[in-house]
Amino acid sequence: MSESLSFFKKVNQNFDYAAQFTDHPTGLLDQIKICNSSCHFTFPIKRDNGDIETLHGWRAEHSHHQLPTKGGIRYSTLVNEDEIMALAALMTYKCALVDIPFGGAKGGIQLDRNEYSDTELERITRRYTYELIQKNYIGPGIDVPAPDFGTGEDEMAWIFDTYITMSPDKLDAIACVTGKPINQNGIEGRKEATGRGVAFGLEEVCNYADDMKNIGLETGIQGKTVAIQGFGNVGYHAAKFLFEKDAIVVGISEIDGVVYNPKGIDIDKLSDYSKENATIRNFPDAIYIENPNEGLELECDILIPAALENQITEENAPRIKARIIGEAANGPTTFKAHSILKEKGALIIPDTYLNAGGVTVSYFEWLRNLSHVRFGRIGKRFEETTYNAMLRAVENATGYQFTDTERMIVHGADETDLVNSGLQDTMINAYQEIREIQLQYGIPEVDCRAAAFINAIDKIAHSYLQLGIFP
Repeated sequence: MSESLSFFKKVNQNFDYAAQFTDHPTGLLDQIKICNSSCHFTFPIKRDNGDIETLHGWRAEHSHHQLPTKGGIRYSTLVNEDEIMALAALMTYKCALVDIPFGGAKGGIQLDRNEYSDTELERITRRYTYELIQKNYIGPGIDVPAPDFGTGEDEMAWIFDTYITMSPDKLDAIACVTGKPINQNGIEGRKEATGRGVAFGLEEVCNYADDMKNIGLETGIQGKTVAIQGFGNVGYHAAKFLFEKDAIVVGISEIDGVVYNPKGIDIDKLSDYSKENATIRNFPDAIYIENPNEGLELECDILIPAALENQITEENAPRIKARIIGEAANGPTTFKAHSILKEKGALIIPDTYLNAGGVTVSYFEWLRNLSHVRFGRIGKRFEETTYNAMLRAVENATGYQFTDTERMIVHGADETDLVNSGLQDTMINAYQEIREIQLQYGIPEVDCRAAAFINAIDKIAHSYLQLGIFP
């Protein structure tokens, strides 16, 4: 029965399961899980051929326990109010888990971006932004969008330009949206942040010897076989960074099929091939499998669904062979599928944690925009001078002369260094908290997903009660 529930109800199903292990009042729990506000609007756009078309757009703000609210904007034919509310809810719990002071939000437009030209997409994005401004659903202290499925830096630049044009007197207007191009007040590392966060998170997961022993794997990410569903921004970067950490990416699945090589796939070669041919089909260094659904059922240690929601279901869960499921997408596993995988002994790393890299670096971008200074600009040169002085002191004391290669290691932290370091620290700390909750309860019912929800619920409840929001 649960498989037929709406996406938002499925999110609340996971919430309710975890909430039973907390001692918060029912009324407070109801307030935490409800969607505070949702707006559906329609607007016309003129096609390049002169035709007028009406589009549907949404923006939902799930929780105002922290402000601003934060969440991506997606362009997809699947976009509807229920999906947007569900994704906004996941953003709330995600932000709480990684200690980011945002409430969750989400937005989207119901369209297939492949059916529109770049100029049409720009007009659509700008009109959508206008609607958000008119309805007070955007602003650096109100609600801050970001990229999501079907959107990227271009759309964020158009949103930024539209907002700042209509708000020219606002000093902090540049913080109205994140995921912007670098030359439009974006931040280094945002584009690859979600995929890098997936790699950092799985690396931390695999570092616990007892947990790995329980599922029959060795400690460490090195040498583990990985299959990934989706080769978009998140899937590609997750594959790239796991490959760099010496994991073996054996399979990549897209809508047009699966490429599989048990000895490993060169991710950069596959990326180049995909860009050149607009498909992964018939990639020469791998076996091609026609049915994309088989990508979830490959023999591997780690399966990473990095596409859309509801991909692992009651129907295909019994055939999944991976011992670690790393949810890089939002809501890829249904409630019943989760139970089946759990009974099979799989370790399921939930989306509320593993997908948090994007919003973490978006938070860094928001802070950078509000401070009006690039990270590393003030301290980089001082740090580098200090480190070099230390090397010279060692040389004078020991007589050893450092080589030019050794000296290259010594440099002050630039923006990329600081962003990646902050992201890694965030993913490590968040997983340690989740794991600690599991150990505290010490019962199989509180698995990684339940522990993540418990942690998020506790933090949000604390915000409500400490701030005296209830009269």
